[in-house]
Amino acid sequence: MSSSDPRTQATPDETFDVIVIGGGPVGENAADRASRTGLSVAVVEAELVGGECSYWACMPSKALLRPGAALAAARAVPGVEASPTLDPAPILARRDEMVSHWDDSGQVQWLDGAGISLVRGLGRLVGPRLVEVSPEDPDADVDDLPATRLIAARHAVIVATGSVPVLPDTPGLAETDPWSSREATSVQDVPASLVVVGGGVVGVEMATAFTDLGSKVTLLSRGRLLGRSEPFASEAVATGLRSIGVDVRLGVSVTGATSLPDGGARLAYDGPQGKGWVAGAQVLVATGRVPRTGDLGVEVVGLEPGKALAVDDQLEVQGVEGGWLFACGDVTGRVATTHQGKYEGRVVGDVVAARFGKVRPEEARAAGAGGAAREVPEPWSRYAATADHGARTQVVFTRPEVASVGSTEAEAKKAGLPVRAVQYKLGSVSGAVLVAEGYEGTAQIVVDTERQVIVGATFVGPDAAEMLHAATIAIVGQVPLARLWHAVPAYPTISEVWLRLLETYGL
Repeated sequence: MSSSDPRTQATPDETFDVIVIGGGPVGENAADRASRTGLSVAVVEAELVGGECSYWACMPSKALLRPGAALAAARAVPGVEASPTLDPAPILARRDEMVSHWDDSGQVQWLDGAGISLVRGLGRLVGPRLVEVSPEDPDADVDDLPATRLIAARHAVIVATGSVPVLPDTPGLAETDPWSSREATSVQDVPASLVVVGGGVVGVEMATAFTDLGSKVTLLSRGRLLGRSEPFASEAVATGLRSIGVDVRLGVSVTGATSLPDGGARLAYDGPQGKGWVAGAQVLVATGRVPRTGDLGVEVVGLEPGKALAVDDQLEVQGVEGGWLFACGDVTGRVATTHQGKYEGRVVGDVVAARFGKVRPEEARAAGAGGAAREVPEPWSRYAATADHGARTQVVFTRPEVASVGSTEAEAKKAGLPVRAVQYKLGSVSGAVLVAEGYEGTAQIVVDTERQVIVGATFVGPDAAEMLHAATIAIVGQVPLARLWHAVPAYPTISEVWLRLLETYGL
């Protein structure tokens, strides 16, 4: 957009110190932290305040997954009566409660209490520090949009628009009216059968949840499940899915789709044994997500729509002059998890608050204020998203759970680190025997043998997620193994595996 565009010359309807585009948990964290030094902050949101995680991702998906995990845990303890099946109705009702029945009034109340202004509508950049907000269809022609508002930022715009699912251009697939993760997590009627396309986090979690709810599930994946995880984790999840009745087909590429006359769809594929097909009452496409920048107006500042916004560790967008544009969360393409996005939101909020708010000069300098001569904030300071590089965490709530932090063994070797991976069977720890009869799982640490610190860890097993934070602390704190050996695990707990891992390493 040229500087002659009338919107760049118009008087803004309102002006704030900081504008955050996107009112999900990432944007909320950024807005909250940015407002703490006296800056006025507005959040622009086109849908529900609270975003994807609150209504269509983290919260509803875990509400659907928890009953099956609880039932499996009960069945694994002798003497505990467990219902043979799950009842979908109360599970869906509890899911509805967890998402506040898709009502964001509570989240709006929080914004009000924090002194943050809410601007409803779709936000688009139309110039430096200028955001046009429209209540209309995001696919409509910008020039024809009525009832738009122009708001300006004195200091900074923070983009926290997240990501959107990708629908492959497979012939006929769009005509089958497939679900994305949104439709899956907000389901009201459980389909008799479900075909899941994709073996990533959404694919394996929803395959688990819908099998628990009574659907006959087939999962098609081009590669191994959870392809970025350790191979032993992928194998454990595939075994776990098959054990609960999921038809897992690996090495499969969907080549076409056809709607069936009585509803549902038939998908054709190429696989290791040649061509095949599978039919289901519903199709869920879970083949990935891309940063949501296609409708953001980034072209007006020289960036490419549809691409991630490249940022530095202060979350300042690169390639944009003036130091006013920032981004955090999925839209940056750095780490696609809600918790890591919230971490980035806290960092960028602190950076903006210190650079532009009422703080001591040394605080502003520590956050990178000062124009061309500014200091670069120290790694691991509150003004640097250092954990994005070496301490990313993720949990996949399948059965078994997969919890990981930092680098896999393959990633560490590719980065040139001298590493050694050490594994230990969780079922061999006394605490695991008490938790479940026949407990199965694996713990692995990846050790930098020169620095003698952990750079990666993966835990696979029932409730493995609760073991992750100790590894995260060890990696962030770069705790030497010799010191970590003195962190005595309580007995009898599954955390005793830490002692066994260190002993296996040689301590």
